[in-house]
Amino acid sequence: MTTRLSLLLLCLLLASCTALTTFQMNRKYGKPDLQPRIVSHDSEAGRFFLDEVQPVIEQRCVVCHSCYDAPCQLKLSSPSGIDRGANQALVYNGYRLRDAEPTRLDYDAETTADWRQRDFYPVLNDRRQQASANLQAGLIHRLLTQKKQHPLPQGRHLPDSFDLSLNRDQSCPSNENYASYLRKKPLWGMPYGLPAIADEEMAILTRWLENGALMAYPPEPLVELQSRIAVWEQFLNGDSAKQQLVARYIYEHWFLAALYFDEVSSERFFQLVRSATPPGEPIQLIATRRPFDDPGVARVYYRLRPVDASITNKTHMPYKLNPARMARLQQLFVDADFVVASLPGYDRDAANPFVAFAALPSQSRYKFMLDEAQFTIMGFIKGPVCRGSTALNVINDHFWVYFVDPEQPLSQADDFLILQQDNLEMPAEQDSMTAALRYFLSYSDQQTRYLMAKSEALEKSLGNGLALDEQLVWDGDGTNNNAALTVFRHYDSATVLKGLVGQQPKTAWVIDYTLLERIHYLLVAGFDVYGNVSHQLLTRLYMDFLRLEGEFNFLALLPQQERLRLRDYWYRNASDDVKSFLHGSRAYLNAPPGIVYHSDQPLAELHGILQQRLQPVLDDEHLLSHATVPASHREALAPLMQLQGVAATVMPESAILLVESAGGRHIYTLLSNRAYYNITSLLQEMKNRVPAEDNLTVSRGIATAYPSVILQLDEAQLPQLAQGIAALRSEADYIALLDRFGVRRTSDSFWATSDQLHDSFRQQSPVSYGLLDYNRLENR
Repeated sequence: MTTRLSLLLLCLLLASCTALTTFQMNRKYGKPDLQPRIVSHDSEAGRFFLDEVQPVIEQRCVVCHSCYDAPCQLKLSSPSGIDRGANQALVYNGYRLRDAEPTRLDYDAETTADWRQRDFYPVLNDRRQQASANLQAGLIHRLLTQKKQHPLPQGRHLPDSFDLSLNRDQSCPSNENYASYLRKKPLWGMPYGLPAIADEEMAILTRWLENGALMAYPPEPLVELQSRIAVWEQFLNGDSAKQQLVARYIYEHWFLAALYFDEVSSERFFQLVRSATPPGEPIQLIATRRPFDDPGVARVYYRLRPVDASITNKTHMPYKLNPARMARLQQLFVDADFVVASLPGYDRDAANPFVAFAALPSQSRYKFMLDEAQFTIMGFIKGPVCRGSTALNVINDHFWVYFVDPEQPLSQADDFLILQQDNLEMPAEQDSMTAALRYFLSYSDQQTRYLMAKSEALEKSLGNGLALDEQLVWDGDGTNNNAALTVFRHYDSATVLKGLVGQQPKTAWVIDYTLLERIHYLLVAGFDVYGNVSHQLLTRLYMDFLRLEGEFNFLALLPQQERLRLRDYWYRNASDDVKSFLHGSRAYLNAPPGIVYHSDQPLAELHGILQQRLQPVLDDEHLLSHATVPASHREALAPLMQLQGVAATVMPESAILLVESAGGRHIYTLLSNRAYYNITSLLQEMKNRVPAEDNLTVSRGIATAYPSVILQLDEAQLPQLAQGIAALRSEADYIALLDRFGVRRTSDSFWATSDQLHDSFRQQSPVSYGLLDYNRLENR
């Protein structure tokens, strides 16, 4: 009783202090009132914001404050986000029992006033507009000034008083409780856990804030872009049932894309949205939790709206639009011989693409996704699960992905899919919070039935003369470099690259149409980051089945004994029940492969055969063999990919190397791939770790959106760096390596190095460029 009384008194005291502070601020600066802050881009204030203020905010603030994982939901990547302010509620919350109300910026509310009704509070001065008030009653300036007055402590590491964990408790000060925040956490000024911004940058932001923090959006798209938009909106809004169904399918796969018109501009991006208004009228956005939810209008129109926010690498998925793309869509869908008798509704079946889009030829759907396979797979890496170990600890740290040739008569056949619709249900079809176990058991049974039917179909096809050989694997039609992909996982984030990057991985997938479609509708179209624990749990468990199926497709190309050996090696310590989904009583293939193996290393031999088949289209952008990589760099860095064990374990998950040379700056990414006995455990991942099998991959360019550390050195020092990494045996060894080559988050040169990194990234990859995220920078 005494404890409860003490807590009650403490709450009352805090409330009283906040009320008193509010009263004092009201008396001094006036009561809060929403301020109009948006001005024309060609006004003096608009030009100042776009030319001088926004670059500072991007380079110093957006690198931590963007996407769903922005601290306190404070997204500083656009004027609407800055004006919206902050909110203490967590977006990533794997324990909530009820769905949270979505708070997607520029989507779930139209105005700042609407956001105030949803508990977002200002970080700018909403009181009387005068220079002193704009600074002293504005949270941004107070936090920036706090860092200036209380800089980071001297030393290589931040003290333990800094909580840098991703799941740290939210500390979200407001103007009203800022004095308490300052008193308790004087070192927690902004940028948090990083050096203060430069004086000249502070002067720019101070001038902007003093004058009312006026903001502008970029100019309207060029006339040439507007004409392209008109053509595409016309294409996507045909009146026939066939055209409407095709457009709906395209939208449900493109809704996260950063669409651009490469003939006109590769720097201006657009988002495909649903609108209640047709082309030619202002967009009236239809905001639903998922892209297949009921729009609530009789007719949906698909519109292109500009992306006005800063581009961040962790969410950026560029997708090119041009006449060739439209011709391809015309060929795959519009000119294809099929009839749409009636449009599907938006009931429970809308979450199942095999039901909703049964009228569309499955081969057309598959080719559509294969055309940009990296984008399709990237959706579950950079989409709603842009952070989340619950979703991403279902995949290995490094694996290669191949695809079934769409011309092969396998499981993507329409008649097969119609028979399997009930076995291909998706978690998004369920909305029960209490029935996770029941649904999981149901999905297990459905997957068993599906895999047995698939195995029977494969056996029958093989009996009819189909060879189980490398010809089953898509070769990109001889021109498409999406035919082979590499996925890296870094705990709760990941990266997907074109090509076969790194050393031979432990596992590999071969993806067919049904698998690719289910991955998209499980982790992209059907995943709700605001969903309850049941939804997130079912998503994780369901993805286990999909991973196993992709691995089964790959194992089918190997000799029968090798299938069993690899199954048991990939799933050491896993139950026989789990293994049966990969190869056994549930997924089986008794026919031998059509490939004649000549060595006692069939796995390596198979990868070699597939690489030879795909050689004309294999992307080498991220390989050390790329023509732009100096021979001396290759000679120093390549041996790191032979390391296994402690050196790889001591290294952080992702290290970016900035290598200075007379010919310019080179960027490489070192990725530490953590090894596991198996990855079937939802909550005991670390018990399955096998550090002795950890290894390193060196990639040319940027291969992570979340660097753990930045290393900077002269090219003459590369052999020394490589030798130092190879010799790592302890944390002390790594600290010594950092002392020599590292640019720690505490370094006085951190921001200058960050600018160099981003400048080089933009020059090397202008279309895929996006700001990196510094929330995972280590403190070592």
